[in-house]
Amino acid sequence: MYVLLLWMRYLRTRYLAMVCVVSVMLGVATLIVVNSVMSGFSTKLRDRMRELQSDIVIESVDRLVGFPMPADEMMQRIQDSPAGSHIKAMSPSIDLFALMQFNYRETNCTSQVHIVGIDPKLHAELGGWAEHLLERPRRAAPSFAIGADALNRYEAKRPPVREDPLFRPQPAVPTVKPDDQLQLQPIDGDRQSKKPLNDLKDLPPILPPPSESRTPKGIIVGHALASYRDEKTGKDVYVLERGDTVMLMTIGTSLDPVFDEFIVCDYIKSELSDFDSNTIYMPLDYLQHLRTMEGRVNTLQIRLKNPIDPKEDETVKELLGRLFPPHTYHVATWKDKQKVLLAAIDIERGILNLLLFLIVGVAGFGILAIFSMIVREKTRDIGILKSLGASSGGVNRIFLGYGMLLGVVGALMGTGLGLLITEYINEIEHGLSILTGREIFPRGVYYFKDIPTNVQLSSILAVNAGAILIAVVFSIWPAWRASRMHPVQALRYE
Repeated sequence: MYVLLLWMRYLRTRYLAMVCVVSVMLGVATLIVVNSVMSGFSTKLRDRMRELQSDIVIESVDRLVGFPMPADEMMQRIQDSPAGSHIKAMSPSIDLFALMQFNYRETNCTSQVHIVGIDPKLHAELGGWAEHLLERPRRAAPSFAIGADALNRYEAKRPPVREDPLFRPQPAVPTVKPDDQLQLQPIDGDRQSKKPLNDLKDLPPILPPPSESRTPKGIIVGHALASYRDEKTGKDVYVLERGDTVMLMTIGTSLDPVFDEFIVCDYIKSELSDFDSNTIYMPLDYLQHLRTMEGRVNTLQIRLKNPIDPKEDETVKELLGRLFPPHTYHVATWKDKQKVLLAAIDIERGILNLLLFLIVGVAGFGILAIFSMIVREKTRDIGILKSLGASSGGVNRIFLGYGMLLGVVGALMGTGLGLLITEYINEIEHGLSILTGREIFPRGVYYFKDIPTNVQLSSILAVNAGAILIAVVFSIWPAWRASRMHPVQALRYE
């Protein structure tokens, strides 16, 4: 009982020990905030990559030629296989590199892009794609239809060409000589007309070459590809507006260049700068026609019914691997395609936690120094306790328990402070940006609207357990010194 009483008395009266509490509190709060932000970035990045790439992707080894069988036959074959019961939706697509050229302020701009030919209805069934389109009506009914405003802008920039009256010259009417009748006789199939042609007025009128009024197909452009952020105003400035035309050139199946003109009808904003800065979606059927690969694709994206199960994607991957030969088809999960990036994020997070945990280690050295001072100051009290019958183990428990109590109080206060900062981190960032005159979290890096956070209970428990453990470990040496004191030696100078 006396051990508990001394714990509480020392906690209330020894204000020097509050330095240990504050050190532990700041270390725990820092670790909680950093872990929550890192987990938020990692979780959001994983979710975006999974949404945009689906759970499982089947790719053709020869991406220019595509799969040897049509897309409909492939999907039917998958549905009839054991893997079909695990699949929620499938979307065929053509993924290729291309060159994009457009005119901005009377200057031709050219850049390399990644074009994806999709069926918008099938692709929307995968989830995580239509939600990122900027036009709200298009989110409910995804399509490449060109809106009225975009079409008006296109027509305003390209007015219809009027017919040139000089293009139809009126032919002269010379008199035909009898000797020239043979050359002027019209041909009907393989037989000549028996009626001689005596005048050019009997010829049909000369018409201009046929001209077809054609509106280019619509495309959906990555938001960062079509715009840039003004650092002064913080607003997006569009270099490609809806209704602007873009020339796209890629490689056909015979390695010959194919190209055509398209109209920007909408933007996609996934908040991943790498994706939004080089991706263009276009109609699958037209890209197949342009590349002369009707009915065939080079990528098949698959969404599973239970993506939360970590083993389901590997199970379906194995089943699909048996269904399609590996020398022609490559089956991979989204984790396989992004394993280097995901591994780098995990390593970075682990190293950062290790370095930040040194803050709590510094608090441990503070506990060691302060406890050593307390033991020296309490030499007389330790001698009295031992003379009254207190055991060495009891004295040891006093200081070990006191160290643990400081760790618990500091961890609890740090948890509260860390959760409070995490909850209002965007408001704090905004205030610091105004105070310093510099944007603390530049939106142009990830294009996230807010700083993402994800509070994990397991991480909080691990940080608290580590902080308490460090407080106890650094209390062992002072507690052992106090327990080894002899009562006569402790009271010799009293």
